[in-house]
Amino acid sequence: MEETTTVGTQQAAVEQEQPTFQVSPERLARRKLVDRENMKAVYEAKPALYKAVKRAADVALSGLALVALSPIMLGAAIAIIIEDGRPVIYAAPREGKDGKPFKMYKFRSMYRDAESKLQELLAQNEQTGPAFKIKDDPRITKVGNFIRKTSIDELPQLVNIIAGDMSIVGPRAIQKTQEYTPHEAQRMVVQPGLSCYWQISGRSNVSWEDWVELDLDYIQDMSVWTDIMIIAKTFGVVFKGTGSY
Repeated sequence: MEETTTVGTQQAAVEQEQPTFQVSPERLARRKLVDRENMKAVYEAKPALYKAVKRAADVALSGLALVALSPIMLGAAIAIIIEDGRPVIYAAPREGKDGKPFKMYKFRSMYRDAESKLQELLAQNEQTGPAFKIKDDPRITKVGNFIRKTSIDELPQLVNIIAGDMSIVGPRAIQKTQEYTPHEAQRMVVQPGLSCYWQISGRSNVSWEDWVELDLDYIQDMSVWTDIMIIAKTFGVVFKGTGSY
């Protein structure tokens, strides 16, 4: 009981320190246009042509990106080996569309014993809900800090996208510290992605509750134009490093 109270107090303090994410009146009004407790039906109503175009674009753009960014990926791999040895790639267990488990590939940004230290750090979690985020996570290497701030660590996920486990745009597949509520689980009625509304709205500065609603907003808004807009804004966010840790 004492530990739970301490965690709650720490999270409340963090929430007060973080910038408050503001939802626009227009977005709040749009949320009333669909049944927010039946987002699977909202997704299934999306045009089949859009879903086909989205998948084709995922494969084509990810393939091109792998070729174009291969020198950066090679440099990251060498830097990781020099600092902390192998492995270079970390296969993180994640839940995909409809809760289907898959291995999400990332450049390893933490020391090799990072997983064994997770339980020790849970009390310091700076994010609400089942997501886990610490701004100054002691498990992160020097190279890891750089590739996280620049999102280079996520480039191997291009392979996940080509394989069909992920999409370029979609809700983030998180490392869960507790189970989703039925409302929260709706964010995974679509494939997880590299970027979504959360990434371009402040990332780690957004509370879990707002994060979930932003993911449901994306499911409601899904379209070619929405995906293009999110991809374009993601580049700016990555360069600024807003909320990245």
